[in-house]
Amino acid sequence: MKIRCPWSNSSDLMRKYHDEEWGVPVHDEQKHFEFLLLECMQAGLSWSIILNKRESFRRTFAGFDCRTVASFTSRYIDLLMLDRGIIRNRKKLEAAVGNASCFMDIQREYGSFDAYLWGFTEGKVINHRLESQEAAPTQNWLSHLLSKDMKQRGFRFVGSTTLYAHLQAVGVIQDHMVSCFRYREIIDSIPEEDIITDYS
Repeated sequence: MKIRCPWSNSSDLMRKYHDEEWGVPVHDEQKHFEFLLLECMQAGLSWSIILNKRESFRRTFAGFDCRTVASFTSRYIDLLMLDRGIIRNRKKLEAAVGNASCFMDIQREYGSFDAYLWGFTEGKVINHRLESQEAAPTQNWLSHLLSKDMKQRGFRFVGSTTLYAHLQAVGVIQDHMVSCFRYREIIDSIPEEDIITDYS
């Protein structure tokens, strides 16, 4: 029987996400934007709610294409507010459009959002070697630093807790428990010199 991080056992969808995506280092621009948009939508809600609405978000947000999302008009947001398949929070929807523009600004400045995000750790994965789910922090020095920088760049709904969850999801921070079967699979796929331990 496979041992998983306890949070993933609430549904088949959560298990699939845990087993196939969470914590795997991401370097694809569209995937970065997708995870960022979904994490911002999650603020104040549970991740299971977002996962259940993920395909509706994919449909209404142009397959998470940041250029298209950045062009959304207030009229389109009015239509989104009628769609029960997504989170109907106007401030979050407006933030998603603004964040898409900020995302592209970073791409222009750094060449890619990937280069910007992974630049904070010089391309290395922070491995917390968690013994239990309770030991996982909800924020750290990196999420504080990233939140401050992104807010200065105009992003919204990017608090430290939201961005810590994002860093976990895209694999910058490795927070699978060491007893979880995915921990060893992911860690073994990363060169040893690209892993750092951090307990702050």
